[in-house]
Amino acid sequence: MTAAPQAQPRIAMVTGGTSGIGLSIVKRLVSEGWHVYFCGRDETKIREVERDAGFGLGHVVGDAVDVTQPEDVARWVAHIVTETTRVDALINNAGTSGGGPIDKISDETWNRILTTNLDSVFYVTRAVMSQDLIPDFGRIVNIASTAGKQGIALATPYSASKHGVIGFTKSLGKELATRGITVNAVCPGYVETPMAVQVRQGHAEYWNRTEEEILETFNAKIPLGRYSTPEEVAGMVNYLLSDDAASVTAQAFNVCGGLGNY
Repeated sequence: MTAAPQAQPRIAMVTGGTSGIGLSIVKRLVSEGWHVYFCGRDETKIREVERDAGFGLGHVVGDAVDVTQPEDVARWVAHIVTETTRVDALINNAGTSGGGPIDKISDETWNRILTTNLDSVFYVTRAVMSQDLIPDFGRIVNIASTAGKQGIALATPYSASKHGVIGFTKSLGKELATRGITVNAVCPGYVETPMAVQVRQGHAEYWNRTEEEILETFNAKIPLGRYSTPEEVAGMVNYLLSDDAASVTAQAFNVCGGLGNY
């Protein structure tokens, strides 16, 4: 009796996959049987994720990539092309935070945040699409923020970049809809990650308060009274990659405990 052919594993690309939300997305996809190509900047962390995130269940391959540099992105995608002819899902997650009083924001800070959070989404998506890696009915998910729907004091470059990600998502979703490719954004609110710690430190310094006081203030803003977890954000991403979400596109979904409501 001939055994039934094995279904081909789904393949995903994840940017910024070595910590926080990105790492949780990598782990969730591997646990669901995906083969994952991810990138980061720290070679040591990349090797740690390759070793730890697979749990012996899947194919996890990391590369050191600066997603703010289109040439580096093109190199990464070209390498992936040598190993696969398709990428079923692209998750643009790489990001950074920063800001301050508007009169104190340097050109370097503005450009760093906009390039990391917005330009990288364009660079990676363009590179993948130019290689025709995303098949019909594939998935693109961009990690935005509730800050991309409503402004945050002392975070103008961050808010501007995430508004841009949502606009990019809605436009591209309409562009690719004829191929059945869905494009959506996930908008975390306060999520307990290394970046969240940096944000609290910055606010504590500016307001001359302790980090614990800042945490209490932030929690009080959230109707559920707590930060979301990276795993909860990864869960929303996983849904958007599923067959159940086949008719969902050009949308921006909050994962924020009620902090944002539109």
